[in-house]
Amino acid sequence: MAFNWDEQIEELERRRAFSRELGGEERVARKHEKGQLTVRERIALLTSHFQEIGGLACMPELSAEGELVRNRPSSYVCGLGEVDGRAVAVGGEDFTVGAGAPQMYLDRMKGGQGGFIDDLAHEYRIPLMLFNEGVGGDVGGIDSHGHAYLVSSFSWGRPIELLSEVPVMVAVLGAAAGGAAGRAVLSHFSVASKGSVLFAGGPPLVKRALGKEITKEELGGVEMHTSVSGAIDNLAEDEEDAVRQMRRFLSYMPQNVHEMPPEGPREDPIDRRDEELLRIIPENRRRPYDARRIVELIADRESVFEVGPGWGRSVITSLARIDGLPCGIIASNPMHLAGTLDGDAADKQVRFMDVCRTFHLPIVYFVDVPGFMVGPEAERGNVVRRGMRAIQAMHESGVPFISIHVRKTFGMAGQSTGTVDRLGLRIAWPSGEWGDMPVEGGVEAAFRREIAAADDPDAYRAEAERRLLEASSPWRTAEAFGVEDIIDPRETREVVARFLRPAVASLRTQLGAPAPWRMRP
Repeated sequence: MAFNWDEQIEELERRRAFSRELGGEERVARKHEKGQLTVRERIALLTSHFQEIGGLACMPELSAEGELVRNRPSSYVCGLGEVDGRAVAVGGEDFTVGAGAPQMYLDRMKGGQGGFIDDLAHEYRIPLMLFNEGVGGDVGGIDSHGHAYLVSSFSWGRPIELLSEVPVMVAVLGAAAGGAAGRAVLSHFSVASKGSVLFAGGPPLVKRALGKEITKEELGGVEMHTSVSGAIDNLAEDEEDAVRQMRRFLSYMPQNVHEMPPEGPREDPIDRRDEELLRIIPENRRRPYDARRIVELIADRESVFEVGPGWGRSVITSLARIDGLPCGIIASNPMHLAGTLDGDAADKQVRFMDVCRTFHLPIVYFVDVPGFMVGPEAERGNVVRRGMRAIQAMHESGVPFISIHVRKTFGMAGQSTGTVDRLGLRIAWPSGEWGDMPVEGGVEAAFRREIAAADDPDAYRAEAERRLLEASSPWRTAEAFGVEDIIDPRETREVVARFLRPAVASLRTQLGAPAPWRMRP
């Protein structure tokens, strides 16, 4: 007698339909009323094909008395997806079920299916793309399995390992608290939609611990995290924009650290010369200019994707392509703090360099840095230690590093912008100036007694500045081969492209070597 397939297939379809109901019509409707998508709708927006894993997993819903009310679908949806023709591991919390709390009783460690999708990315060596919206823990889970769990039972080992293995992208679309917030930070790129929140502990915990009433938005609004704390890289207008940004970031990344990033089209001529480059740097050395425009003019057209635009604003960090080659671009930003490197900017630079180092992206740095930020607030912000970490990250980068000295390069901060070691190349525009410190401040320090003793201190100071400015001409440095070359700004794109291509080819010989370090979150 043949097996009764009709009955079993019917049962399978019933269970699949139950899973697709998520937390039920009422909870799904409430989410839509807020203008939000469900986790399944988000996955459908991201992927062209999605093969779900663990769709039949479910959990008991208990009353306050501990009685079983019903079974409900798991609070996590995950599987194998396809994004722009590339295989990716995809997962996300379902906030309509238990506010997205992790299902500790499910197999595959405390994270249940979340732990599985991390393993899938690790074993298949494919990018991991996550949608985070959930609470980090749920004391109600004690009812589910009859005992509390020791928090160290959950290992962050796999998420940390992934940082040195495959690209990890996270979108925070709603509320991410506790473990969900921690998971968002353990990524190479994070983006959050406007109105979302992220915090270690929510308002109830703050009230209990500190006796302070505070709203979710005041506590951890992502507008603050993308402009002050830097916990989230980019702010998105809405969920659709967040998905677009995740896909854009992925387009610059390899599948894993054992591959090179995918090249783009080589349709933009490398010998393109933009006359606008001769008009950007002001004649007045103290005036700012638009450094983002320099990056746009030299990179392949429409290839620039800025990462972390709202925080650490004295440096600009972007992914881009030059002659089709993906690369990381850093630029000093004279529109903020005159481009001085403060603690936040140093942290931002370190994180970006780590991403480039992990995924074999050469770095092009447009330099105009007058030094580390000075003053009591900068010192209280530990600018020296954080700045030295930026110098360390540059020296350890291990990727081709081309510095374009646009204007100022002074002090210790200048040492975080390039190197003469290994694949380093330093090129200057005729507007470049450099040294231990700017001439103006240096004259005041070096000739303090002479200026004070002079019959006309102002005239003495002006003459000393004129003499030292003449001696610090970039042409004299070039004559001594203290800089590799000085070029016409309009030649920058071609010069960079000519050096990048063979330099990137040298990186291919390093693929497969074990990484001696892991990226810092």
